[in-house]
Amino acid sequence: MASKKTTLPLHILFFLSMLSEILISKANTTNSTDADLNQGWGCIEGERKALLEFKHGLIDPSDQLSSWFGVDCCEWTGVDCNNKTGNVVKVDLRNGFLGGEISDSLLDLKHLNYLDLSCNDFKGIQIPDFLGSFERLRYLNLSYAAFGGMIPPHLGNLSHLCYLDLHGRGYNSPAVGVYNLNWISGLSSLKYLDLGEVNLSKATTNWMHAVNKLPSLLELHLSNCELNDFPHCSDPNLFVNLTSLQVIDLSRNNFNTNLLGWLFNISTLRDLYLNSAAIRGPFPIAIQHRTNLESLDLSRNSLSGPIPMGIGNMLRMKRLDLSFNLMNGTIPKSIGQLRELTELFLDGNSWEGVVSEIHFSNLTKLEFLSLHLLPKKQPFRFHVRPEWIPPFSLKYIDISNCDVSPMFPSWLRTHKRLEGITLKNVGISDTIPEWLWKLDINRLDLSKNQLYGKLPNSLSFNSTAYFVDLSFNRLVGRLPCSFNVTWLFLGNNLLSGPIPSNIGNSSSLEGLHVSGNLLNGSIPASIDKIKYLSVINLSNNQLSGKIPKKWNNLNQFYAIDLSKNKLSGGIPCWMCSISSLSHLILGDNNLTGELSSCLQNCTELYSLDLGNNRFSGEIPEWIGERMPSLRQLRLRGNMLIGGIPVQLCHLSHLHILDLAVNNLSGSIPQCLGNLNALTSVALLYREIDDDTKHYQYSNDMELVVKGQDMVFESILPIVKLIDLSSNNLWGEIPQEITNLSTLGTLNLSRNQLIGKIPQKIGAMQGLETLDLSCNHLSGPIPMSMASITSLSYLNLSHNLLSGPIPTTNQFWTFNDPSIYEANLGLCGLPLSANCTPPNNQNHKNDQDDKQDDEDGRYMTWFFLSMAMGFPVGFWAICGSLALNKSWRHAYFRFFDETRDRLFVFIIVNMARLKRKIENWSSWLKRCWYGFKVTNIMQKEG
Repeated sequence: MASKKTTLPLHILFFLSMLSEILISKANTTNSTDADLNQGWGCIEGERKALLEFKHGLIDPSDQLSSWFGVDCCEWTGVDCNNKTGNVVKVDLRNGFLGGEISDSLLDLKHLNYLDLSCNDFKGIQIPDFLGSFERLRYLNLSYAAFGGMIPPHLGNLSHLCYLDLHGRGYNSPAVGVYNLNWISGLSSLKYLDLGEVNLSKATTNWMHAVNKLPSLLELHLSNCELNDFPHCSDPNLFVNLTSLQVIDLSRNNFNTNLLGWLFNISTLRDLYLNSAAIRGPFPIAIQHRTNLESLDLSRNSLSGPIPMGIGNMLRMKRLDLSFNLMNGTIPKSIGQLRELTELFLDGNSWEGVVSEIHFSNLTKLEFLSLHLLPKKQPFRFHVRPEWIPPFSLKYIDISNCDVSPMFPSWLRTHKRLEGITLKNVGISDTIPEWLWKLDINRLDLSKNQLYGKLPNSLSFNSTAYFVDLSFNRLVGRLPCSFNVTWLFLGNNLLSGPIPSNIGNSSSLEGLHVSGNLLNGSIPASIDKIKYLSVINLSNNQLSGKIPKKWNNLNQFYAIDLSKNKLSGGIPCWMCSISSLSHLILGDNNLTGELSSCLQNCTELYSLDLGNNRFSGEIPEWIGERMPSLRQLRLRGNMLIGGIPVQLCHLSHLHILDLAVNNLSGSIPQCLGNLNALTSVALLYREIDDDTKHYQYSNDMELVVKGQDMVFESILPIVKLIDLSSNNLWGEIPQEITNLSTLGTLNLSRNQLIGKIPQKIGAMQGLETLDLSCNHLSGPIPMSMASITSLSYLNLSHNLLSGPIPTTNQFWTFNDPSIYEANLGLCGLPLSANCTPPNNQNHKNDQDDKQDDEDGRYMTWFFLSMAMGFPVGFWAICGSLALNKSWRHAYFRFFDETRDRLFVFIIVNMARLKRKIENWSSWLKRCWYGFKVTNIMQKEG
């Protein structure tokens, strides 16, 4: 009983305590904040409305925000909430193709610490100032989102920010810049900073001084910021706060300075990227002491000298890229000590000596090896034993322009993970081994060797290979019937026979290059089935017949090259139904007819080559009106008539105009002097045997330069030429043509041009070739022509030029008399006709002046005599007749008698002539009658 009495109060006390907890919980629930009210119902209502207002201002073409409806915004795509409070803490909308405006309603997200709007398209709007008001923001990523204008300095208020990525414009996006960088010092917690592609050249603050105020910074990315000020180590305290940096990316700037040693004094530095930064001078020896470096990219600069022997001390190195510099010497064997190395790129330098097995002795983790050198400027050998078994297993190897072995390297067979093989111009003279076709490979380049033998009937790999280049070898036989290849290059071999009729079954093809072989027959219509084909190059073969009329399924063409064959007929209209077509190369065939009006639909053409065919008619005006991107126009060697349309002057990008060997007439348009591309300097980007050009199209063009037929390929984009020779053009050479200051070749020979050579021709400082021969030009050779120091080929023969030949500058080198022959008025070297010495000439000039004075006096007296003689003679004759009657009657009687005698003489002689004509006529009739009688008697006899 006692125990029961004791237990009851305990139960009551327990019940009361539980009840009190419930009441307290209820009270807390009643008096809780909005966050507690929404703990079981999703996000806070005010923040949900803020997100909906933010959505309302956005353009969402991909419906990324389609889930943004309903009560619980924490379940929406890209939104994360705090699990306890329900506050929105993260908004991640990357890669959404979003645009529009960014609403300041986001400020209602008081607990937001993560905002990512990267990889969108905001069409150049400025980054909103209010983003600098998020007090709790720790992560902000606005990279590649097409923002424009100036970065607001208000971002410097984000004192808790650890990660800031404002990487600027992507492809074809607006520019982003800053006026100063002082605001960066307010980001005291920042560990990651990326201002890549942001223009810092206008900043009043030195970028290094600004960054130096971030003591916690671990990664600094300032790629392509138009920087040209590389800080020097004059102030020893300047870089004290950079000692925690692990990653520095200053690539793609224009520092134009030596590689400074202070970079390698940062003991924590792990990755350094200075590629394409205009760094010059010798390779720094101090780098070998930075043993903690894991990635070093100094590619595409102007570093010189050899690799230091101490490179082997950098035992943590995983990626080393020294490609495309001016380095030379031998590759040290110590590089073989880099046990952690996975990627080694030494392309585009002038190495010499030998690379052997010792260089790879300890590179057990090597996966990428690239030794794509300059085309054999220095002797360099890659020498290993045929039976060598490498200690590594490569994924990609590129060895080009050096000596490897005449035998195909069998040691490659041991690399089971190979994805790419490039052995270009390495002296292999062997057949292609069968095991190569069985690899699971996506890139194979064996071009410019001496490979021989036949290709298999089916060029197939275990999976679709993206790129296969076997061009410039000695392969024979037929073209494979099928291939699972995306880009195929078999040009410049000895392949023969027709193109397989079932080639359309190779559906993976995007590029087919089989130029420079012995292929014959017609172009198969089945090519129409290769719907992704973008480049076809069948040039320089023996193909015949007509171009197929219907390739309607091919709507992705970038380039069509059917030149140097035996094709006939006209140009089918389907070619210009392809909006993406940039290169139409049909020259050197037997094509006929007028230039089809369908061509005016090729509005995106860069290059149009219809030369050396049999096209007739006039040059259409729409070439200049409908092809604004045209850069190269070659219509030479046809039967075109009419004038040169002035609409061609509208082609501001045109740098090659070849209309030679036609029947064009009229004058040279003055507006040719307005061609912008021939007044500006064109730059040729540094491409050291770059294979990426294959993926589109690299056309060549045969032009007449310096009197010879030359084929231009790699430098074609900077060739500047006007060739109007061998036509019937007349008139004078327009003065405006001297505005073309960067024109390299001007050929107006074999026309009917008259007048003088323009006096201002010296302004054409880019001229290397000038041919004005076989015209009717007169006058002297302008002395300003001697100032064209780049001129190396000149032909002024067969004109009417006169005066002395200039003797200064490069005219001393024009010592071939044929340059000036058939100009009877020219004198001086190298012609045999001497010019009059200066003294004699002056004396002759004085005599001429004296004679001119005397002639002037004689002419004065002559006119005075005429003025006095006329009235005297008139009144002496007429006055006497008027005053003396007998003289007057005698004069008129004499005149009447003379007239009568003349009349009688004419009448008598006309009668005699008439009788003679009648006699002659009767005699001819008798002769004709006798002739007919004789013929009749002969026929009867």
